[in-house]
Amino acid sequence: MRVLVAPDSYKGSLTAAEVADALADGLEDREGEIDVSTLPLADGGDGTVEAAIAAGFDEHTVVVRDALGRETESEFAFDGETVIISTANTIGLADLGDALDGDIAISYGLGQMLRAALELNPKRIVVGLGGSATTDGGAGMLAALGAKVKDARRHELRGCVAELGRARQVELSRLRDFDDVELIGASDVTNPLCGPKGAARVFGPQKGVHDIEGADRALSNWVERLEEAGVENAVEFSTTPGAGAAGGLGFAILLLGGRLVSGADYFLDMVGFDEAVAEADVVITGEGALDAQTADGKLISRVIARSGDVPVHAVVGTLNLGDEQVRELGLQSVTAVNEVAGVDTHDDDELTGDTLEQIGREISLGTPAVVR
Repeated sequence: MRVLVAPDSYKGSLTAAEVADALADGLEDREGEIDVSTLPLADGGDGTVEAAIAAGFDEHTVVVRDALGRETESEFAFDGETVIISTANTIGLADLGDALDGDIAISYGLGQMLRAALELNPKRIVVGLGGSATTDGGAGMLAALGAKVKDARRHELRGCVAELGRARQVELSRLRDFDDVELIGASDVTNPLCGPKGAARVFGPQKGVHDIEGADRALSNWVERLEEAGVENAVEFSTTPGAGAAGGLGFAILLLGGRLVSGADYFLDMVGFDEAVAEADVVITGEGALDAQTADGKLISRVIARSGDVPVHAVVGTLNLGDEQVRELGLQSVTAVNEVAGVDTHDDDELTGDTLEQIGREISLGTPAVVR
């Protein structure tokens, strides 16, 4: 039997490669009976750069500012033509811990990553828009690329959402252009930049933004100032599905002449998922949590859709769906690490890995524990 182990990362815990390897170690206990291949996946959020490196891209390290302006090292992936960058490992939410402050978080570090990527003269740059700590509409990123945002007294602003409401002028004459490179933002978020379903109102609370209504007004002001600066399509871009991804970085990608695509499908294509599943009898996928968002274009739902007649089983960190919802997704079975271990393993990487190996071993024997 040929088994394709193709999971996403367990956010805040194991990378996709670590999840895949642990499951494969358990499956391979039955030597000669199961042919296991691993394919770490990503959808633009956590683990995106790591998945690209696992697929053969080279790793490049850059010193940038994190979402709070502190110097840190971050990585992007490059294969000679395409650069893969992730907001999650550059200006990520998970890296801030108790220091999280959505009012002052800024995307400047992502602009630094883009500058470094441009030095390699790539044909395209793909930015995974997921897991960011920012809600600045991309103002910080654009500042790192040469834009200037100023208040009524012509004092330059950093561009965080707490300041954008005071923005009165935007200067774009020195903004780095992307005319010679294809710029792509990859995300499965379809929210616009502003309004009831916008970046601030939907995602601001989880990022530590204190004045949600004020943040939404600040983003609207940012759009108006850009229109005054000569960006004729600023309002249109702000209402484009996905403009609100990563706190408005989808909007900023559009401003730079880029386009937005489905993160899950883009990265499944990048790692050759369709070719891999064509050689498999069974697919084992997974992610940190299987929940109500899974059906809305998240990675597992796309894995199921693109696996065709090949049965798909999931091994997840936690399971927050009922049996009927699992069946509606099209999964053959779901096994939850927390239920097998009997405890929440999120903060214990060793226990998570050991439990995944145990689950792989039980699947290989046809007796997986705690299956739905």
